[in-house]
This record gives sequence, structure tokens and C-alpha cells, in this order.
Amino acid sequence: MTVEGDRTIIATDGAPAAIGPYSQAIVANGLVFCAGQIPLDPATGNIVEGGIAEQTHQVLKNLQAVLKEAGSGLDRAVKTTVFLKSMDSFVAMNEVYGRPEYFGGAAPARSTVEVARLPRDVMVEIEVVALA
Repeated sequence: MTVEGDRTIIATDGAPAAIGPYSQAIVANGLVFCAGQIPLDPATGNIVEGGIAEQTHQVLKNLQAVLKEAGSGLDRAVKTTVFLKSMDSFVAMNEVYGRPEYFGGAAPARSTVEVARLPRDVMVEIEVVALA
């Protein structure tokens, strides 16, 4: 963590390092704003093998690591945005996303959109805003 004025920059080895001019997360005004995570294994830097279920699971694991470093967790999420390569993957993504080990009993507000392309041609990217 690095404090810069009224915000704290979050960086953890438990999630893939930022590969551009952005932070894994920023804490400001009692909220954690997580950059979108894709299904990269932080140990290898490779995209996890498998389909949308495996990719969604890895994305949520990466977000858990970032939020933990910020002193928060997915159970404190207030808003997520899910970016899908194809809405045909929605049901399978939603099955993993909806598991109680991620958000607990109170799911955050969410938007889900299909996009033309995601980094490294992955199937899913998720960003989160959570309480610090």
C-alpha cells in the first residue's frame, strides 16, 4: 500500500500485477475501487485453463486478494460490473458468481454487459467497488 494524499494505492502479489498505467485498487472516502481483473494466475501470469466457470472463479479469487490487501472483502462489495465476451456465457458465469463463498448472503448491485473484446481475449473481466 502507498498513501498519496487522501487515497491509498493497493498492490498485492496475490493478484496479477497491473500491466499498464493503473492500480490494482484505490481506497478513497471509505470505498475500495478495484480495477477490472481478468483470469490470470498471479503465480504464472497465464490465463487459467478451462471455460467461463474456471475463468470466473479465478477472477473472483484475484479480486478477493486485492480486497484483502485493502482490508476489505467481496462480502463488503456494493457494486460490480461484469464484462463478458459473450452473453451466451451468462448462466455459467452467474452460477459461479452466485456461490456463497464469494459475496455471502447479500449480493452487491451489478451490471453485466457483453463487450467486443477483453484483454488477452479472455471470456470475463469483473470490477468491484467495496466498503473499505
